[in-house]
Amino acid sequence: FLSLPLQAKMSRPVQARRLEGIDKNIWVEFVKLAATYSKVNLGQGFPDFPAPDFLQEALRRALGGENHMLHQYTRAFGHPPLVKVLAQFFEKLLGRELDPMTNVMVTVGAYQALFCCFQAFVDEGDEVIIIEPFFDCYEPMVKMAGGTPVFVPLRPKAPKDGKLMSSADWQLDPAELASKFSARTKAIVLNSPNNPLGKVFSQGELELIAELCVKHDVLCISDEVYEWLVYDGRQHIRIASLPGMWDRTVVIGSAGKTFSATGWKVGWTVGPDRLLQHLRTVHQNSVYHCATMAQEAVAQGFQRELTLYGKPDSYFVQLPRELQQKRDLLVQSLVAVGMKPIIPEGTYFLVADISEFKSDVPDVPNSDEPYDYRFAKWMIKNKGLAAIPLSAFYSEAHRSSHTNFIRFCFAKEEATLKAANDILQKWKQEKTS
Repeated sequence: FLSLPLQAKMSRPVQARRLEGIDKNIWVEFVKLAATYSKVNLGQGFPDFPAPDFLQEALRRALGGENHMLHQYTRAFGHPPLVKVLAQFFEKLLGRELDPMTNVMVTVGAYQALFCCFQAFVDEGDEVIIIEPFFDCYEPMVKMAGGTPVFVPLRPKAPKDGKLMSSADWQLDPAELASKFSARTKAIVLNSPNNPLGKVFSQGELELIAELCVKHDVLCISDEVYEWLVYDGRQHIRIASLPGMWDRTVVIGSAGKTFSATGWKVGWTVGPDRLLQHLRTVHQNSVYHCATMAQEAVAQGFQRELTLYGKPDSYFVQLPRELQQKRDLLVQSLVAVGMKPIIPEGTYFLVADISEFKSDVPDVPNSDEPYDYRFAKWMIKNKGLAAIPLSAFYSEAHRSSHTNFIRFCFAKEEATLKAANDILQKWKQEKTS
């Protein structure tokens, strides 16, 4: 042993094949840029306003109370008070009786819920349909599980009379969607309301997806983390409530988005035991357990909302009203500077057309970086305003067709949105002078 060189380096590859090609992540790059240059960050999707007082108080009670067992492990698949109240809540929403121990599983945010789904259901050679634009983790998670992502884009239709486009104007082509289903299709990922576009899928669109799932015996992974953030009187329809879909759907939710507390990382899955039993296997062999204290506080938050369900004092009623006002403020600011926002029906996010700004952004010699990436970086460095390029939410095959848009997050304090407006107003004056 003593004769071996002390600095001997490994020569064999250490990276698992499943990580090939998925090592890059837009958030690492743009979070660093925003932290370095931006005065106002409308890039990442988290609120800069506090979680509601009742939720903070619930956490304080849990921390300072006499139940010292809240500092210890709880049930691996979900703190009993939380899964119980989630079952009661979703019984109302889905119109069916739920067993809290078998039809609900708590996860470390919706992110882990998604990971559990892909690991539990997707085998080598399986295809998973992903609707574009999509939350960027879907594609690498499918690939890590050995599956093949199959992409189908929402296609925009120009609005009439020169109106601003709505996220409702971005629609699936029924024939194109149907052509993506085959004997190899294992699942489709549905994200409604959709990040980044803010689209809320209509009853007709959901019925089309449901019909194809039933016809081809395909699972539906339904990412509904923005379920309460729907605007202009629109309604979020849960695909699991449609005929034939409960037995094949896993619903994913998030306390982070529901209660404006993204750092708590409490999420959940709701579905039939025949599906959730496989998620439990992945969960118990990876994360195993979520923070007991956070689960207790979220349970108390849901208990409050259960008693106020549908009433004006409900946080689930108040929050979308407040966010709709914030959305409209940002729309006005963007229109004033010459961007063309796509009015979102839901979520935290607003996508804007930046095609009129190409003369403002210098070309980068020998760069194959798309325009929206160059624009977003230029805007952060030169204007101090951070946003995210939309093409990051597309597959490589369709990315080049969607480089004239960027995504803003409007779930911010009014002071933050005012600061963004000040930047945009100054920019407008510079453009006209």
